[in-house]
Amino acid sequence: MRSLMCVLFLVLFCSVQMTSSAPHAIVALSNCCVEFNNVRIPLKQVVSYFWTSSTCAKRAIVFKTVVGIEICVDPETTWVNHHVDKVDKKTATAAAAACVIQKHLVNKNKKSNK
Repeated sequence: MRSLMCVLFLVLFCSVQMTSSAPHAIVALSNCCVEFNNVRIPLKQVVSYFWTSSTCAKRAIVFKTVVGIEICVDPETTWVNHHVDKVDKKTATAAAAACVIQKHLVNKNKKSNK
């Protein structure tokens, strides 16, 4: 009887340990913003952005800086919307330039193969 109680206690203890560690909850929480940065970030420091998950308590935009820092900002702020527009335009321009270069290289290879 005593050994059965020990086994049951051990199983209960292990299951509580496994559920209390909850690595998935930590990962989900790390993708949400608890508060917003109120200081305007210089546009030249922002290289990209992404939206937080819709499951987060606060819907936010996260700016990624040149040095890799991620900063939570309020998407309702005027300067944030301006930065998002500029980053989108910069990304679109870079993608278009990459297509032109790739097209040029393909044409160059076709000519050299003739």
